Amino acid sequence: MRVGFIGLGNMGGPMALNIMRAGHEVTVYDIRREAATPHLDSGAKWADSPREAASHSEIVMTSLPGPRDVEAVALGQSGVAQGANPGSVYVDLSTNSPTVIRRISAMLKEKGVDVLDAPVSGGVAGAKRATLGVFVGGDEAAFRRVQPVLSAIGDKVSYIGPSGSGAIAKLVHNQIAICTNAVIAEAFTMGVKAGVAPDALFKAVRDGAFGQGNFLNMLPRVIFKGSFDRAFFALKLARKDLGLATEVAREFDVPMAVAATVEQDLIAGLVNGLGDKDATAAFTIQEDRAGVKVRSDQ
Repeated sequence: MRVGFIGLGNMGGPMALNIMRAGHEVTVYDIRREAATPHLDSGAKWADSPREAASHSEIVMTSLPGPRDVEAVALGQSGVAQGANPGSVYVDLSTNSPTVIRRISAMLKEKGVDVLDAPVSGGVAGAKRATLGVFVGGDEAAFRRVQPVLSAIGDKVSYIGPSGSGAIAKLVHNQIAICTNAVIAEAFTMGVKAGVAPDALFKAVRDGAFGQGNFLNMLPRVIFKGSFDRAFFALKLARKDLGLATEVAREFDVPMAVAATVEQDLIAGLVNGLGDKDATAAFTIQEDRAGVKVRSDQ
């Protein structure tokens, strides 16, 4: 297929090369022409603007720093919207705002161009090895059309849902990763300050239920079904254990703001009569605050 690729940074550069290696005809653009040197040396064509890249392509892709950059490249002067052909597909691989990508989608739809939000996960190493996770939102038929190109950059390509769904899925993933890092930082600073070597703590965490993925696997088996009655690990025990951890933190003067917040939710769970239910029943405290239930019929 004829692919236009805009944004040849740490992620975009390797992705564009992998698309070329898969046999697609690629036209590239970046604000720094030197970023395109390996692509041009390998046979890519150069475009002088996003508009020109889009005009030569069946699929035009962007990999950019953020929403403002995507909006400018997609809708600005000499942007993708100026050159994209009716029947083509615009795929944004950036971590983007769902509101922004939905606005872009609506505007390009008027020109007969489908828009997919397809943020990627896996870092620079995944971009180089073509082992990225790709989370796709937008029209499913358009996704099927471009799936062979997406498979050239990632081996875990998933259709998530309508426009904006891919962007939301990426933000959910990154929020979990970033906030989990804060929890791990709290726990390890508490453990080390209390006298345990970090490598020993790491082995304990890796070998325990969390390190084996048990908690993540609880999502579809327990939370999505709302089946908290079978207590794999009772909420009252979770409150006791976390209370012991925050007690150690106070003893050794270790700030643990995240743990303290979670402890309050567990206490609220006890007050609401959830003590003998599974510890994951604390999930319902946040559901009540948010006014939504996270449930699935699958």
